[in-house]
Amino acid sequence: MGRAIKAEMQKMLTTKLWWGMAIAVFACGALFALFLGLILGGDNPENSGIPTMNPREIATSTYTGGVGFGYTLLMVIGIMTIGAEYRHKTITGTLLAFPRRPQMITAKVVALLAFGVFYGLVFLIGSVSVGFTVLSARGLDAFPEPGALVRSLLLVLLVLGLWALIGLGLGVMIPNQVAAILTGVGIAFIVEPLLGLLISQVSFGETIAKFFPSYATNAVLGATSSGEGAQSLLNWWEGSLVLLAYAAVFVGIGTWLTNRRDVS
Repeated sequence: MGRAIKAEMQKMLTTKLWWGMAIAVFACGALFALFLGLILGGDNPENSGIPTMNPREIATSTYTGGVGFGYTLLMVIGIMTIGAEYRHKTITGTLLAFPRRPQMITAKVVALLAFGVFYGLVFLIGSVSVGFTVLSARGLDAFPEPGALVRSLLLVLLVLGLWALIGLGLGVMIPNQVAAILTGVGIAFIVEPLLGLLISQVSFGETIAKFFPSYATNAVLGATSSGEGAQSLLNWWEGSLVLLAYAAVFVGIGTWLTNRRDVS
């Protein structure tokens, strides 16, 4: 298993994908922090549509506002971790070196979690450095309630790592890399938001919608700690378990299918 994990790490580091995605993740965190840092916390009139927020909510929202795009990038990375092997036909060589397919998937999971933490740190470097600068320049408290804020930032690493595993599961279930990426992005940005909006219109809708991946992600991050929207979300640890369940189910189904799939 140690050799398998080392091989998966080397695969990621020997392509341009890892640093190209690192630049994209950094830019995502920095740009969203710049935008949110400029608009949040001002004297918002009642008709502005921007809710009044306390200092911790402003800082948390500024530093984690780009996570929606960030976890989409991590999902794509997860898909490409296995999808690129199917696309370039290197999966045959991988399975010749490690014939036990569950072992191969497990090695990818461990390697991807490590890269998920790395990309999470890159995201936070971009968002916190830019957000802190903007909030400080505006005279706002850039780091209020350090304990709660640090916990929120650490949970970003958890969220991004779990979404990378969700992407890996999709990539294993759908061997066609392009189809897997289109399916994942389409569900994350189109299908799930529309479905959540429709379901929320019925009486029991909020009970179901809070178990959707994006709702669970918002619960983990806790960017909104007050108001009606927060009351309909899970606790942060419950949201973490929901995301973990999605990742485990996707990877589990993908492993089961891989054991029965001809890759030659």
